[in-house]
Amino acid sequence: MADRTAAKNPRARKSGIVIPRKLKWHHYVLAWLIQAGAKLISWTWRCTFVDPHRIYDSGRGPMIFCLWHNRLALSMKAWEHWRKEKTPTAGLVALISASHDGGLLARVLRYFDVQPVRGSSSRRGAQAMLELTTYIQRGYHVAITPDGPRGPCYVVQDGVISLAQISGRPIIPVSVHIRGKLTMKSWDRFQIPLLFARCELRHGELLHVPSDASESQREELKRELQRRLMALTTD
Repeated sequence: MADRTAAKNPRARKSGIVIPRKLKWHHYVLAWLIQAGAKLISWTWRCTFVDPHRIYDSGRGPMIFCLWHNRLALSMKAWEHWRKEKTPTAGLVALISASHDGGLLARVLRYFDVQPVRGSSSRRGAQAMLELTTYIQRGYHVAITPDGPRGPCYVVQDGVISLAQISGRPIIPVSVHIRGKLTMKSWDRFQIPLLFARCELRHGELLHVPSDASESQREELKRELQRRLMALTTD
């Protein structure tokens, strides 16, 4: 069975470990162009940061940042501010899809000193969870899009709750309101800030998942996280 799987999927080893496909040279060029353009445009954005729960005021160790998939364009701006204000020496690791498109995003994130971990609920899920937990133990923060990589849009999936339960680290709901944007016709209605856009980055109340949480408690916490994210979200 393992040999048959390997024959159908050249990126799967006999051990069952899935290896994301490598990018080609033109993908590296495209990734450089994307990050250069993003940095150039972001200099024109006028950003404000809303933190009513004063999360910035106390050192809490590694945290799990939770941001809707369609707000990813502002994710590095939010991380830049967090790192400058709170943890200038901290690192960030982001959960990125094991798909080919995810490979391009992973390369872009490296230009922002963000370490990608490849995986999703359908591919490399268990491997990704182990890698993320290891990074947290080393003091890294984690960034996750709870409705990615396939949606439905604005629906929290199980992964972020599982990571919080296993690692014992709190979840920070994060959202962004953009005035002056382009909305793509994708499953998540991806939002791209235009030149001189006004962007409000919002942080919600921390959510903790007990290590002994039952299945029903996990479901309730998942609904609560979704509620807190939507309370921060204005389209």
